[in-house]
Amino acid sequence: MAFGGEIILQPRSWQRLLRFGGYATVAALSPSSYGPAARALAVRQIYLTAWKVLPAYLAFSALLSVVIIEILRNSEIVRSAASALGRTHVDTALDLVLRVLVLELIPLSTAIFVALRSGAAIGAEVALMRVQGALEDHRERGGSPLHAELAPRIAGAALSVFSLTALSVALAMFLAYMSFFGGSSAGFDMYTRIVGHLFNGFILIGLLLKCLLFGLAVALIPLATGLEAEVGKLGTVPAAVLAGLMKLFLVIGVIEVLSLVIKYVDVVEVLSSLLKYD
Repeated sequence: MAFGGEIILQPRSWQRLLRFGGYATVAALSPSSYGPAARALAVRQIYLTAWKVLPAYLAFSALLSVVIIEILRNSEIVRSAASALGRTHVDTALDLVLRVLVLELIPLSTAIFVALRSGAAIGAEVALMRVQGALEDHRERGGSPLHAELAPRIAGAALSVFSLTALSVALAMFLAYMSFFGGSSAGFDMYTRIVGHLFNGFILIGLLLKCLLFGLAVALIPLATGLEAEVGKLGTVPAAVLAGLMKLFLVIGVIEVLSLVIKYVDVVEVLSSLLKYD
């Protein structure tokens, strides 16, 4: 068994991951995969991945949101850019807050949080099942380990990432409104106008797709790489778990970069207007 760093350089390892990802995604989306035991396993995965850490993660998300909001709201660079563009400071700062915080930081931080907390655990659990022969036992009994053990974990982890992201986005948008307008309803029209302008169909679909890809990556990659552990060889578990995490962070980075490239025109326009008046 290769070390984790060697595994991610093996084309066959990535081919197995892509092939397994296709089968597992279809299985996770199939209603027939969820008998009573599978549903219980999926609920357990959601509880461990999302519900159990929900208060702590929302507290972290709120702290991150407040810090970013206050930095952008009080930035002199933003004030200069707003003046140069002929926009109000509130309008420009709020637009930047939503772009930076809601579109980029929150989805990325949620994926990293779940990856660090649950990615290694999922990979280790599956790798141990592989080493102990539990998956082969399912096959010998005429069952499908993909449907019985793996698909519920994938569905639960992916749904956890999506749910935590959605809750954090809602919290950040609420904190942004409160920071700029307080409890007054006077800024509601401006706020909804900015939100409606920013979250057009293209941006909203892109955000949903990115969250879905993050969720699938966090759910699939550690689990699929855990299957590379060898039956009866406990020493192969650490390498499989490490390789899964390395692959996961690489894929998360690629997804984030690609999402920025797709939106690069808007990003470059905003950044250039800020840097020009630094």
